[in-house]
Amino acid sequence: MILRALDVWFILLVLAVANGTFRTAILIPCVGERAGHIISTILLSLLILATAWLTIGWIHPATFYAAVLIGIVWLGLTVLFEFGAGHFVFHQPWERLIADYDLTKGRIWVLVLIVTVKAPALAAWARGMFKP
Repeated sequence: MILRALDVWFILLVLAVANGTFRTAILIPCVGERAGHIISTILLSLLILATAWLTIGWIHPATFYAAVLIGIVWLGLTVLFEFGAGHFVFHQPWERLIADYDLTKGRIWVLVLIVTVKAPALAAWARGMFKP
């Protein structure tokens, strides 16, 4: 189960990178920085939900709590990648990475993190894998 969950997280990583490229190349030039980030965040959140919906049966968590654990693992990997790769590979300053959490500037990146942690359990529940 956990290896399949990791495989799916790598799919999410590819989707996130593609979404970032789309944001930079198309959204921001068309609608501006703030709107581009908001649209991109919502789009990535929807992609995460759709991916969880499509793959949760294949991941096959044994219990609802296993699905919750998958979300926690996805969240941890996402934050580690965001800060680790963002700073050490892409050479972004810590201030810029942290700026994505500034809600007063329209940066709603935290929505992606909330969706990421909840998506596996929501998908499992929505697909009727576990009874409430």
